[in-house]
Amino acid sequence: MKLKESIKQALKTIWGSKLRALLTMLGVIIGIAAVMVIVGVGSGLQSYMLEQFQQFGTNTLTVTVVGRNSSRSVSVDDMYQIVEDNGQYLDKISPTVQMQGSIKIGTETISTTSATGVSEEYFSIKGYTVEQGRGLRYVDISQRKKVCVIGKYVAETWFGDNAVGQTLKIGGNTYTIVGVLSQEDDEMDEGGTDDAVYLPYSTASRLSGTAISSYTITVVSEDTASESKTAVENALYAIFDDEDAYSVISMTEMLSMMTDMINVMITVLTVIAGISLVVGGIGIMNIMLVSVSERTREIGIRKALGAKERYIMSQFVIESLVMSAIGGLIGIAAGYGISAVASVLITALTDTAIAVTPTAQSIGIAFGVSAAIGILFGYLPAKKAARLNPIDALRFE
Repeated sequence: MKLKESIKQALKTIWGSKLRALLTMLGVIIGIAAVMVIVGVGSGLQSYMLEQFQQFGTNTLTVTVVGRNSSRSVSVDDMYQIVEDNGQYLDKISPTVQMQGSIKIGTETISTTSATGVSEEYFSIKGYTVEQGRGLRYVDISQRKKVCVIGKYVAETWFGDNAVGQTLKIGGNTYTIVGVLSQEDDEMDEGGTDDAVYLPYSTASRLSGTAISSYTITVVSEDTASESKTAVENALYAIFDDEDAYSVISMTEMLSMMTDMINVMITVLTVIAGISLVVGGIGIMNIMLVSVSERTREIGIRKALGAKERYIMSQFVIESLVMSAIGGLIGIAAGYGISAVASVLITALTDTAIAVTPTAQSIGIAFGVSAAIGILFGYLPAKKAARLNPIDALRFE
């Protein structure tokens, strides 16, 4: 029997018992849909994490110097020297000082807007662009000027299109706005990236009475992020002789670590979901064994007319394969539908835009596994059918 005729016969048999076939395929359908959704969630989480880390800069190191009661200390000039001495790994540096205290604009006091002391390189490090006015300059740092650059949300909410030249107060000190940054987030929200004020780190440190202990450093290449981190750690260890006196965090390494953790979690969940594919395969084998019993007389007639064992066997294997493949296609459609619904629900419930996006690779693997299961679990019933004695089969009622 030709392959085309075998497939037609298999479809005819499946169509003749539609409900039974659908229930048989249910395990495969659920398994493939589950695998697609789980892998889609993992892919969405990875994309979301990458987007979040890119806001911090995946090419950056975050250095925090705590001292641990050491008599030694690291000045801003020392940190700049470390970057200069390791120019093959490190590029730019900006001290960062988090300002405490409320921000006052006019008569309104704002509690959600962050105020950070940074260097003139900070905006370049973060990839921020100045839309109006200018950014911070070296002279602002060296002379500890009371100037600031504000985010787009602050500008639009409190100043309209006329923020440059206006003033605001931080901790009772008045600062003149010299620049407005372009919008960074897709949607400007209270407390977001665009709801921020940046001033010279030297001014922030003096007025807040806070020692400068945090630095943001860019690496020359993300491929050498590990070597860059080691270079900074070695330089600081040479000063403090104590690993607890500082911490160096590589955003690239953190992203890689988080991605690995998600991949492990998704792999475990996918294997668990894949168990339903095996259950579906067992269901297919069970129904094919029933089908062999129901069609014993038909098999006997075909063998009496000269049908060879391999033709009988291929017919039942193909029927099992077609049933599993149809279940796979339905599972793929269901997986896409559930993924779309899941994306909407996650966004609505968590207020986080995580898109559940099944990958082409996961779909291909899931469908391939379902087809393989059809062949594997269809083999035993097919073998049983092929070995039936034609005389005994013809006597079967």
